[in-house]
Amino acid sequence: MSTSAPDQPRATDLQFEGDVLIVTLDDGREVRVPIEWYPRLRDASTEQRLDWKWVGGGIGIHWPQLDEDLSVRGFLMPVAKLPVRRSA
Repeated sequence: MSTSAPDQPRATDLQFEGDVLIVTLDDGREVRVPIEWYPRLRDASTEQRLDWKWVGGGIGIHWPQLDEDLSVRGFLMPVAKLPVRRSA
């Protein structure tokens, strides 16, 4: 029995398209998530959003100006509960 952790999904590309964060994985999958889910990214300037770096060879993304860290694995997990915005 092996006790080693399974391979982590790794990102190879990141881009913003409108209000969507697009992350390309090393296996060719493309994950698209609304930046609305990440208030620091949502409220950031374009300059701040584009100032990012890979963490751990692509297992995560760090935005130093925003103090925001996101894991690639987190993009692939189902969202348990998103905040609901109620209209007035």
